[in-house]
Amino acid sequence: MKKAIVIGATGGTGAAITEELVKRGISTIAFGRSSQKLERFAATLGNPAHLTLAVGDAMNPDDIVAQAGDADVLFHCANVPYHEMVSKLIPLGESVMEAAERLAIKVVAIDGIYPYGRKQMDLVTEEHPKQPHTKKGKIRLDYERMLFSMRWSKAKVMIVRLPDYYGPTANEASYLGSTLEAIAAGKMAFFVGNMKVPREFVYLPDAAAMITNLAGKDFAYGQNWNIPGAGLISGREIVRIAQAASGKVKPVIPMKKLGLSLLGMFVPVMKEVVEMLYLTEDPLTLSGDKYKRLIGPVTVTPFQEGISSTVLALQDRV
Repeated sequence: MKKAIVIGATGGTGAAITEELVKRGISTIAFGRSSQKLERFAATLGNPAHLTLAVGDAMNPDDIVAQAGDADVLFHCANVPYHEMVSKLIPLGESVMEAAERLAIKVVAIDGIYPYGRKQMDLVTEEHPKQPHTKKGKIRLDYERMLFSMRWSKAKVMIVRLPDYYGPTANEASYLGSTLEAIAAGKMAFFVGNMKVPREFVYLPDAAAMITNLAGKDFAYGQNWNIPGAGLISGREIVRIAQAASGKVKPVIPMKKLGLSLLGMFVPVMKEVVEMLYLTEDPLTLSGDKYKRLIGPVTVTPFQEGISSTVLALQDRV
C-alpha cells in the first residue's frame, strides 16, 4: 500500500484509520463532505505533509474518482444514520464501488456484526452462518452481497467486521460514543442495553492498526475478516472506569426497549436501536483466530487503559 484514500475520514472509524495511516507515513487522502470538519481533523494530527484533504459527496462516484488520484487502496468508512439504513446504505456502497471499479482499486469496507444474526458459536468465526432476523441485519447482508458481486471485475474488496467500538474518535453512531462523551463532560449519561451483561468492545486505535495490516495483504481481499476486541466488559465496569478517569460522577441510566421507544418519538435513530437490543442481552463475541493465524497477533489495549485514555482525550477537546 503506497497511497490510500479514506471515504468518511472524519467519522469514528474513518478518523482512527486515517490517523493510523498517517502515523505509518503512508500518503493519505482524507475524503469527506465538510471542509471545516476535515481541516479541524487535520489540525489534530498536526497537519502532516503526507495528508491531503478532499471534499466531496460519497454518494457521487465522480467526486471520489476526481479526488482519488493514484491511491491504490480505498477505505470505505462512510456510513448512514440508523434510521436511513434501509434506503441509503446500498446506494452509498454502490457509489463507492462504482468509483472503485473505475479506479481499479482495492477496497477495505468497514462493517459490523449484524449479518450474523443470533450467535450460534461461543466465538464467532468468519464461517458463522449469516441468518439475520432483524431489518438492519438483512440489509447488511444484502450490502455484503453487493460488495462481493460479480459486477465488480476490477475492484478487489474485503469486508472487515467490528463489534461495538469506543475510542477518542467514536461519536453518537456508536453505542458507547455518546455515553463516554457525557461522562467526560460530567453530565448525566445514557447507556444502551443491559449494564450487567458483559459484552465485547474494540478500542478504535487497535482496530485501525489491524485493519491497516490487513489492507496491505493482497491475499486478504475477497474475504470477510473479524476484528476482535479486548474481551468482555459490563456496562457497570465501563462506567466505573470512565467516571474514575473523568473525576466526575453523574447518573448513568440504562436504556432498554421502553426507554428507547419513548426517546425515539423525539430522536428517530433511538427507535431504530430497539431491534438490535438482542445483542446487549445475548452478545456475540468475535474470534480472532483467522487474523492471528494469517496476519499476526491481535492488537489489544486493556479496557482500563483504553477507556481512561478515551475520556481524557474527550476532555482535552473541550
